[in-house]
Formats: sequence, C-alpha cells, structure tokens
Amino acid sequence: MVLTMDPDVGEGPLGTLDHADVLMRDGKIAAVGRRLPEPSGARVVDVSGRMVLPGFVDIHNHLWQSSIRGGCAGQDLYGWLASCNSTTLSKIEAEDMYRFVRLAALDALQAGVTTVVDWVHPIPYETSERYISALDESGLRFVYAMMQSTPDTDLVARVKKDLLDPLPLASAQVSVHAGMAGVDRLRRFNELARDLGVMLNSHVLEHHSDRRDDPVRALRLAGAFGPDLLMNHAIHLTDDEITLIAEHDVRVAHCPLSNMRLASGIMRLPALHARGVKAGLGHDGGTNDTSDMFNLMKAALGLQRALHQDPEVHPTIPAVLRMATLGGAECVGMADRIGSLTPGKRADVVVLDPGTLNFAPRFDWINQIVLNGQPPNVSHVFVDGRMRKAHGELLGVDTDTVIREAELAATHVRGR
Repeated sequence: MVLTMDPDVGEGPLGTLDHADVLMRDGKIAAVGRRLPEPSGARVVDVSGRMVLPGFVDIHNHLWQSSIRGGCAGQDLYGWLASCNSTTLSKIEAEDMYRFVRLAALDALQAGVTTVVDWVHPIPYETSERYISALDESGLRFVYAMMQSTPDTDLVARVKKDLLDPLPLASAQVSVHAGMAGVDRLRRFNELARDLGVMLNSHVLEHHSDRRDDPVRALRLAGAFGPDLLMNHAIHLTDDEITLIAEHDVRVAHCPLSNMRLASGIMRLPALHARGVKAGLGHDGGTNDTSDMFNLMKAALGLQRALHQDPEVHPTIPAVLRMATLGGAECVGMADRIGSLTPGKRADVVVLDPGTLNFAPRFDWINQIVLNGQPPNVSHVFVDGRMRKAHGELLGVDTDTVIREAELAATHVRGR
C-alpha cells in the first residue's frame, strides 16, 4: 500500500494505491503506479506487504534538549524553563552540543522523521558550526531556525551564508519570542527575515500567562503577519485572533505531547481548521521526550476527541496523517518539494512494516498507522533518495557510540 498524500496520484484524500511501486531517480520521485517498468540498472527494494508513505515532517523541535529528556517532569512551562532549559544550555560547549544534537537527529530519523524544523536558542557561532555539522551528518533534511537575543544581522547572515547555504538539505529561518515589550526589536527581526528571504518562527501563547505579553498584537504591529510566519503552540488564542490568523494565512505548529507534559492546555485545532488555517505537528524537544510521530499523531487525535466528546471532530485519522506529512510541509513553505509522493518532488520516503506484534493483524491499515504504529515499524527511510535506514537499522551509524558519547556529554554538563 502506497499513501502518496496526493489525491491526483492515488485514490481518496490520501492518494492511496494498493500493490504499487515507487521509482526514485536522482533524489526525486520519478513515478508512482502499479506495475511500473523496471529501468535498466535500477536497485530494487522489495517491500511487499508493507506500507510506503512520505517521510514525517516535524515543524517544531529543539534537538539539543535531548540533554534534558525526562527532566523537571513536575514543572509547568516556566518552571521547566528555569529549572532545566536555561540552566543546561549555558553549560553546553560546542563538542557536547554536537553529541546531543546527533543523538536527537538520529533518533528522529530512525523514527521516520525526514524533515525537522529546529528552533535553536542563542548560541555562539562556533557552537552553531558543530550543531549544524551534527544535523548535516545525520542525513536529515532540516531547517535551522536561529534565535538571537538582539538582531545581530551579521551573525545570522553569516550562519546562513557560510554554514547553511552550502548544504543541499539545509535551510534557514529567523526565530523570535513575541511580546509588546519588544515590538521594535521584533520588527527588526522580521525585517531581517525578509532580507534573507526566510520565514519568521515564533513561540506564541504557549502558557496562559503569555496573554499579558499580547504576542499576536506584537507580531501584527511588527508587520510579521502573513504566510511567512510560523506560530508554535498557539494554545490560548481568542476567536478574533484565530480569524486574523486565517485571514493572513499564518501557519501554526501543534505540539500536543509537549503541551500535555507541561500542563499548558489544548490547542483550538478544530476552530483553526474550520477557518482554513494550515497546521502541522511538532515534537518540541525535551518536553516531548521522544521522536515518536505515531504517538504525536495519536495524541493530536485523542485530545480533541476527549475534549469535545466527538469521535468525528478534527483531526480525523486521514487529517492527522496529512498534518504529519504534507500539512507540515505546507506550514514551512516546502510543499513544492516534500510532503507527498508526487512525481517531481524530492524522494523523502518511509516504509512501515505491519508484520509485528503491535500492528498485526490487518484490520484497517490506515487507521492502524496512527493507532498502532510505533518507531520500530519503520523499516526503511530515504531522504532525498538516499537510503538512511534499511531492515530496521540505521545505515553507517554505530548507535552504541552515539549513545555513549551523549552520556559522556551529559556527564560534562552536570559537572560544570
């Protein structure tokens, strides 16, 4: 079964094709269909009895926070930020940053995530070098979303030009915290993003107390409202704010597992969807604790059903699968390149093996992806046409070494 996420290629809203083939050539999807002729010299990967779909797109993460997985678990957002996030980041030197990011990036890749938007807190240029090296070496397609305490145009431009632009799987965004106390600074960051031709990426109304900062008004006054703005969390929106977001085609990242962990609240996803707002899914680093997109989809589905006591409320299972793939790509302006198995797009492809204890027997495979799927079901992963995982194992990766070096880095940080 191939889920193309393109109704023009397959059947139904997810573009489904049974007993189909996917042809990849030069890093792109060349063809999808039944009984495709085998080109001369092609390498055939037989995945009969399995499911093929686009790689998952994680549109909000902080990969360095693998350093604090499971930490400060009894805290809300601001307690966690003070107790775990801020105190740890300041102690991480460049080489240890590389180790933490490599661990998280490979964890995401093995779980079927092929694209990640990494919201990176302020770090020195030298640490950015090692951070980006870890992302690049993992094989992920990634967006490096840079946050600076002040609008350091030269530093952000240097990171983009020297470290990101040369990498075919890398791109950039400018990250901010929005609030009325810093509208002028926010305006400069927005101008910087426009000058660089990249999106602006902001945390918005993650905690109920964020209302006092009026971040939506601040972003509007800064001239940031539009399709080049990605809002993360966006939990505590008013009806009027949802209307404004829809009118300006602002995109949102839904992080249900992190929001649950931090007792932050539940995004008004059905109301956003009813107004046509584009939404994708995000893991949100150390407060998601894993890179499990199946768990994330199930949480996004279940939270709304429990809240509204309605099994048909948005997102449905097809809708949440789309959020995890093409919907995420739309949110970050990459739907012309990734998110569906449409011929001409980049070949970011995941194969799922349902022949496992947690998945079998077959009842309704599309439902079972969300309700039964787990990272061990991901048997193969391709990024830009290159096989990164096969038969359940990451290729060219000594997992024990990656874990051991991350443990060593954690020892260094705790000792500082």
